[in-house]
Amino acid sequence: MTPLPILRTFAAGLLLAFSTSAALAATAPAPFTATYQVSQGGQAIGQAVVTLKPAGDGQWEYSNQTKGTSGLAAALGANSNETTRFRWNNNAPETVSYDYRMDAAIKSKQRHTDVNWSTNQVTVDEGKGPMNYASVPGLVDRNTAPYAIGLALRDGKQSVALPVAVKRNVETQTFKVAGKDTVKVPAGSFQAERVERSDDNKAFSAWYAPQKYPVPVKLAQSDGGNLTLELVSYKNGH
Repeated sequence: MTPLPILRTFAAGLLLAFSTSAALAATAPAPFTATYQVSQGGQAIGQAVVTLKPAGDGQWEYSNQTKGTSGLAAALGANSNETTRFRWNNNAPETVSYDYRMDAAIKSKQRHTDVNWSTNQVTVDEGKGPMNYASVPGLVDRNTAPYAIGLALRDGKQSVALPVAVKRNVETQTFKVAGKDTVKVPAGSFQAERVERSDDNKAFSAWYAPQKYPVPVKLAQSDGGNLTLELVSYKNGH
């Protein structure tokens, strides 16, 4: 199997907002750049760069750019980009738009998602005509779920349920802390909390050092080619 599915599913930018200006000032997200090594079967095949930066009008932009650098991923010229723009509302994060694009020598794919909070409608378009369904408060997208989990852990939560906009509907995805492990990645050694998806989909495991970084230090996904992402570096600012 090729590594392309992980390029659609990983990454990590969801933020927990606060209603008062004092709380917002104390907890507003800081821009960052996190670089990951993407591996398959123990062999490095690519690099993912996750960034968070302010987008103006009280919104933030969270992007994940992944590039195949060796093996089949490089041979296919496999590259993907996911970009989410989201807002703060009623003490909760909400996606405004999500864009995904994957380009390879043999295949290209894209998806655009808009959330109209005036009409509470989600529109998803993959180039074959738009699909619409109702939004729910606190709606996020698949690009930002790992970041959402990290922020929940930093706040002391041991489980989290996320309403995620997928292709045809809102899917509630649940995650829980399943243990603590010592994890060694290129960025260093961490005492990490292991998080697993606890609903029907069991193909997600991520390790966090939440008091240090809001994104995973390691992420593994058993479907889509058994790919692993390991943190190489984390830099504040953009």
